[in-house]
Amino acid sequence: MTIGFDLVTLDAEDPDRLATFWSAVLDLVETEREDGGRWIVLSTRDGVRRLGLQRGTQRPGSVHLDLVCDVEGFRAELERVLALGGRAMGPARREPYGWIANLVDPEGNPFDVCAYTR
Repeated sequence: MTIGFDLVTLDAEDPDRLATFWSAVLDLVETEREDGGRWIVLSTRDGVRRLGLQRGTQRPGSVHLDLVCDVEGFRAELERVLALGGRAMGPARREPYGWIANLVDPEGNPFDVCAYTR
């Protein structure tokens, strides 16, 4: 058997809080919950596991997610994520590959919203 990718897991002080945030940002649904909410899995609507949230010591920066959207929708998606509780770490900027905004989720985990032009 070959090792494959299953999902990204974030440690969180409050897994429910992050489940609410990431479900809204990525249009995911909760598909697993164990140990009274200590472990939550979020999946696509067709059941593909994407993100695990586990109660534990949170260490911002240990995982970094890159989210992608089209260039035309970049500003709207950025505003949507900010309205859901994401925080910008600086202004969005144009790079040779497109647009990027560096953000953190409600518990300080970093992620980027990217719109690639090439």
